[in-house]
Amino acid sequence: MNTTNHTNNVLVELRGIGKFYGRGQRETRAVENVSFQIRDGEFVALLGPSGCGKSTLLRIITGLMPPSAGEVLYRGKPLRGVNEHATIVFQTFALFPWLTVEANVQVALQARGVAPAERRARALKLIDLVGLDGFESAYPRELSGGMRQKVGFARALAVEPELLCLDEPFSALDVLSAESLRGELMELWTSHTLPTRAILLVSHNIEEAVLMADRIIVMDKDPGRVVTEIQVALPQPRHRKEIHFLALVDRVYAAVAGETPVEPYVRMGTAPNEPGKTEMLPHAPISAIAGLVEYLAEEGKRADLYYVGEKLSMELDELLPAVEAVELLEMATVTGGDIALTALGGTFAAATILARKEIFAQHIRPLPMFRWIMNELQRAEQHRLPLDFFLNVLESEFTAKEAERQFNTAINWGRYAELFEFDDDRDELYLTNGSTPAAVGGSTASAK
Repeated sequence: MNTTNHTNNVLVELRGIGKFYGRGQRETRAVENVSFQIRDGEFVALLGPSGCGKSTLLRIITGLMPPSAGEVLYRGKPLRGVNEHATIVFQTFALFPWLTVEANVQVALQARGVAPAERRARALKLIDLVGLDGFESAYPRELSGGMRQKVGFARALAVEPELLCLDEPFSALDVLSAESLRGELMELWTSHTLPTRAILLVSHNIEEAVLMADRIIVMDKDPGRVVTEIQVALPQPRHRKEIHFLALVDRVYAAVAGETPVEPYVRMGTAPNEPGKTEMLPHAPISAIAGLVEYLAEEGKRADLYYVGEKLSMELDELLPAVEAVELLEMATVTGGDIALTALGGTFAAATILARKEIFAQHIRPLPMFRWIMNELQRAEQHRLPLDFFLNVLESEFTAKEAERQFNTAINWGRYAELFEFDDDRDELYLTNGSTPAAVGGSTASAK
């Protein structure tokens, strides 16, 4: 991180921040050893996939949640309790439906004991600032999504925060409304009209981060951590089709996606009854995996990740799991922001429906999750086990929510590969006829 000549204008500094839930084997590390600064006059974006702890860090910075480890400094002093110099705009509009626009904006001022006359004057000024003049007496139900989010911005700005925190504020809007609101916010920020000293944006939209931020902090998950920081030295307003903008987007994609290891996905956790947290399954549906492989085959077996996401209309949280899945299955590799199809990926793309299933089955059987599931089913009476059996084991390694997501992904992949089936009426997983001990004896032996 570059801190040269900025020591006297740092608003927020995070030092070794960690946030942990649970204890012992059930402990989950949402974020670990996160350190960075936000300086006066900066627009900073926190970028990364879902589950990397972006929103957790936002709540720690605003004092809504204490860290489990590390320290937050605000203007050089340790933060204790709620940060009175910061406010948050959430992705949901969070307006009081029984209050008018003006009354919604006044709420935060009323909570701080501001006199009624001053509350009204400040609320009206901000309503005008965000372009809602004439809608003071309207109720949220009368407003479009973009207009409701403008009320959220006005309410957050009413207390004149030094730090404005934005938690994916455009994600609940349609494309045109989001684009319009981004442009209006940047106009207010670059013209120094906003009563705020710095902005921190949480996003999983790479274009959005490059379009708006001066600096992008890239995060990864399991646990949430900072991967790198990227300066955005492009003048405002920025243009999506400009060559330097596209080059920077490509660079950020490369940082977020990482690179395929030289020896990918070493199989760890060889005990036959162990699911193996060392290799979590990416939450990618079969359709996304097949679609990505087919697209790469059509595009000459290599493509820029940025263009893949754009062409397939996939957000980062949809694209990254699919990329992780094709890497895990050794159908593609990622290097420098580019994804390239392997020989196996090319074979899969050209194969028939049945051949694809067999290829898929062969490459998921060795994975710790499937090795464990298959061995447990083969040992069970009638080769059937209840859902709760698997969830209870997985919850010793993951949170209850993540355990369910992991198992749902495993069921989706396993059923496609015809390794096992799921009985919805009895909530039981069972082996198919083709996956009985006799049929898969070779795989079982190698797993043991």
